[in-house]
Amino acid sequence: MTYVVNEKCIKCKYTDCVEVCPVDCFYEGENMLVIHPDECIDCGVCEPECPADAIKPDTEPGIERWLEVNREFADKWPNLTAKKAAYADADKYRDEEDKFDKYFSSEPGSGD
Repeated sequence: MTYVVNEKCIKCKYTDCVEVCPVDCFYEGENMLVIHPDECIDCGVCEPECPADAIKPDTEPGIERWLEVNREFADKWPNLTAKKAAYADADKYRDEEDKFDKYFSSEPGSGD
């Protein structure tokens, strides 16, 4: 099992989860984070830390698409190991639907 970041992270990018991760398996895109599924140790400490409820176990129904997104972009984006400020307007986008189709960027973030 691993944990997976889904589209609820897009345009929010809270990093509370990064701060508690004991193995530094988060990677930063321009407007979301992903978890490297081969590095995640399944401890689950990140899941309750996410204000947007964007982190789920890979055993959840329908999560397969997000597992692939996490795997693909964790190999392309820089590692993030420290908390950063969320987007100023993160709360505005927090509960919006279909954020992947509307806003997803494959561009990397800055990482650490």
